[in-house]
Amino acid sequence: MKLTLKIWRQKNSTANGHFENYQVVADEHMSFLEMLDVLNQQLIEKKQDPVAFEHDCREGICGACSMVINGRPHGQQKGTTACQLHMRAFKSGDTITIEPFRASSFPVIKDLAVDRSSLDTIMQAGGYISVNTGQAPDGNAIPVDSEDSSSAFDAATCIGCGACVAACPNGSAMLYTSAKINHLNKLPQGKVEHNKRVQNMIKVMDKEGFGKCSNVGACEVECPKEISTDNIAALNRYYLSSVFAGND
Repeated sequence: MKLTLKIWRQKNSTANGHFENYQVVADEHMSFLEMLDVLNQQLIEKKQDPVAFEHDCREGICGACSMVINGRPHGQQKGTTACQLHMRAFKSGDTITIEPFRASSFPVIKDLAVDRSSLDTIMQAGGYISVNTGQAPDGNAIPVDSEDSSSAFDAATCIGCGACVAACPNGSAMLYTSAKINHLNKLPQGKVEHNKRVQNMIKVMDKEGFGKCSNVGACEVECPKEISTDNIAALNRYYLSSVFAGND
């Protein structure tokens, strides 16, 4: 299949970017990233600068393959990362527009690669359990309600790709932050530091320049793990509760 790729090229975070058009022939069984590999091989053979893009596991687990494809983070397929998007989703002759995530909190490093370390900073503010729990307890020693464990697992599937931020008109990280907070709060070990965690993570989220929740729901639609905005509603309740309860 013959495709026209309209790709954003930008030398660094301070340079002006622009779109460039490329022609590539791809197999329908290729993944989207494999198709970009083919393009880059062509560019290298022509002694041209290859397109910079992030990738790691290529199995839909790490969240590194963050890019906007035809106006949507990770592309048009629901619940799918860019690395798991396959070329059979397109037709021969299509023009595909590929851009980096657009958010002030995600400065462009080069081309399609952006700096998403601001999400790591939020995690460092409290996305963990620091209390001394001693040796690992038996798996069945602490009873956990099945509904809570299921909700915690659903929230914990967040891979931190940043698609929710890219999809939000305000560049909000509320879905990401709420998922990280909610999956810990649903478990007994995470409740000990809950109020402190909520306040610290939200404080850092605001400091990193993320916008307020827009309430349009685009984050849930574009999330490759289909994490529910119910987590955001819960986070709002948690925050109000923590303000009245203090940081203890």
